[in-house]
Amino acid sequence: MQPEAEVYLKSVKAFCPGITDDELALFASKFSFKVLNKKELFLESGKVQKHLGFVVKGLLRSSFVDPEGNEITVGFYSEGDYATHYPAFIARQPSKYSIQCLEPTTFICLSFDDLQWIYRQSPTFERYGRLIAEEILKRQQARIESFIFQTAEERYLDFIKHRPTLFNRISLSHLCSFLGIERQTLTRIRQHLARK
Repeated sequence: MQPEAEVYLKSVKAFCPGITDDELALFASKFSFKVLNKKELFLESGKVQKHLGFVVKGLLRSSFVDPEGNEITVGFYSEGDYATHYPAFIARQPSKYSIQCLEPTTFICLSFDDLQWIYRQSPTFERYGRLIAEEILKRQQARIESFIFQTAEERYLDFIKHRPTLFNRISLSHLCSFLGIERQTLTRIRQHLARK
């Protein structure tokens, strides 16, 4: 088995410790590998997402273009994350977001049909799917609430705390867009924190 597959199956087992080796082998029989270069799109806005992509290695950014033509960053996906606009993927609807590689990226992919087939094979797989969906929902909710309840500085500190390995892998413009702040505001926040 390829090392990438081992990484993925280990993450599945971490979510569902009771999963058997036979079930894991069945799971592995359905997934495929995909490698994209920096700047290539995993998902294009307006298209239906074909595959759920587990990031084995690399980094991606999810974004949309606002009515003024500005590209707004809404998320980052790195090792161990699923690159997806999940509600649109499940509903088989065109996504409003694009997901682009910021680094060369290796994925393990599962098509929608294969995912549904896997769910039908065992309650363990259904449980895994539910746990992943809950994790994605929690992240989305946390992002929404960060704009309601946190200051820009708190959002910045939260990002550093929860995604410390990403900080040196993304551009400041992408970070500012994700935090919903101007470049000058980020500079002021960092100067203020440096003085503390």
